[in-house]
Amino acid sequence: MKNIVGVRFKKPGKIYFFDPGELNLEQGTKVIVETAMGNEYGEVAIKKRQIQDERLTTKLKQVIRIATDEDKKMLDKYKAKEQEAYKICEEKIKSHNLQMELKDVEYAYDGSKLMFYFKAEGRIDFRELVKELASIFKTRIELRQIGVRDEVRRIGGNGICGRELCCCSYLGNFETVSIKMAKEQNISLNPSKISGNCGRLMCCLKYEQEVYEEKLERLPNIGAIVKTPDGEGIVENVEILKEQIRVKLRDGEDYFYKKYFMPDIKIIKNNVSRKIDEEEKQHLKELQELEKLQKLDAKNK
Repeated sequence: MKNIVGVRFKKPGKIYFFDPGELNLEQGTKVIVETAMGNEYGEVAIKKRQIQDERLTTKLKQVIRIATDEDKKMLDKYKAKEQEAYKICEEKIKSHNLQMELKDVEYAYDGSKLMFYFKAEGRIDFRELVKELASIFKTRIELRQIGVRDEVRRIGGNGICGRELCCCSYLGNFETVSIKMAKEQNISLNPSKISGNCGRLMCCLKYEQEVYEEKLERLPNIGAIVKTPDGEGIVENVEILKEQIRVKLRDGEDYFYKKYFMPDIKIIKNNVSRKIDEEEKQHLKELQELEKLQKLDAKNK
């Protein structure tokens, strides 16, 4: 067993595991940790606990110490310089005639690194810009290209559910979201209903996907022929989470509809897929474009 603590460097942001050594760290404690990019200032998000050695895929880096008041003063000092650095970088981007849009600037807590976040349509050759910025700020310079999802995370806002955006409140990583998830969850394929503030497919489509996949393996598709206690019928609608099926049954010359739970029916012939009308085909084209953009965002990071 290995002692670990989870440290977050920004909120929201991914939680990384570190070796706390002999330090007894509670949640909320500010710490200085060793990373591949140098020492960084973070906050303990998961307090000290034990984890099995085989669950660790890489060697843990060390928590160096608990952050002091001097560390906090240093952090505040360089935070105050970020706005000035933003203005200077914007001017230099214009003078170099680069097709990029500066979005944010961030100093390392001790001033050892200065990061500039920008948006651009394609790849940008910013080597000369980096050299000039390094000569001005006398520290290590990094330029990072971000996508629209990263931009919305930095701006913040509320989703259509009325709550704070997941990417702004707790989501550490952006996971892959596909049109298939919306189709399997029986959600309207209208892009305006399943796109987030960033214009990409909503991250929340991912949350229940595993449950839907497990249930869909057992449930009939719309149009399937099933045997019910009242005879054979055709599936008209499926409430996936309830596992309740609405079936169209024949009564002489007339038809009637009745709902059954999955254990009460037997699938005779399953329909492969439902028909998609012209409006949905158009929506599907738009969503496929969104999916391509989402993959492009992930590739550019």
